[in-house]
Amino acid sequence: MGRQERHRKVLGPLLRAGLEVIPDAVPASAIPHVLGYEQERILGGFLVAYEDPRLVERLNEGWYDLAMSTGLLDENREFLLMLPRGTWTAAEDRRRRMTHTWHRVRLLDRWDIMGAGANSFLGIHAGHPGFAMLALDNSVWLIADTYESGVGVYAVRDPALSPGVLRDLEWLAREDIYKDREFRREVTAWLERRQQR
Repeated sequence: MGRQERHRKVLGPLLRAGLEVIPDAVPASAIPHVLGYEQERILGGFLVAYEDPRLVERLNEGWYDLAMSTGLLDENREFLLMLPRGTWTAAEDRRRRMTHTWHRVRLLDRWDIMGAGANSFLGIHAGHPGFAMLALDNSVWLIADTYESGVGVYAVRDPALSPGVLRDLEWLAREDIYKDREFRREVTAWLERRQQR
């Protein structure tokens, strides 16, 4: 993908959502994202019903409160955001079953994660998000997804210390279920770095 295409398809929509991508700045310690964490690791979260007339506004408010209270954003308002490897939107990505990769982003002063963001790479359309975010120090995952009656957003503490997450990563290093060699290499490299500590 060329620079202009990447800007038009990825960076531009993220800027409209209030997220500036910081290239080549993902810490090597960033844990690959899997869903094997234990229920007791959930720090907090919220659910907003689709019928709420202020759906996007309430989702944005709840996301920001949760991000601030759990330490997702660092002092520069930076964190990691899971994005498709290519230029597919979340809807296309779900059909293709592609794996994702972390990108370092900075939250700008004006942002709309659950509206403009969910309408591009962070969901299906405005008010219907689907994303994963990670604090730069691996201390918290923030996950948003759509359910039958509404949108749920929740935070998971210390995913790199979760036995279930580690078990899932070890399994993915052995079994290439995604048929994605790059993701498998990332998982294997992360596990090897973890053992060397």
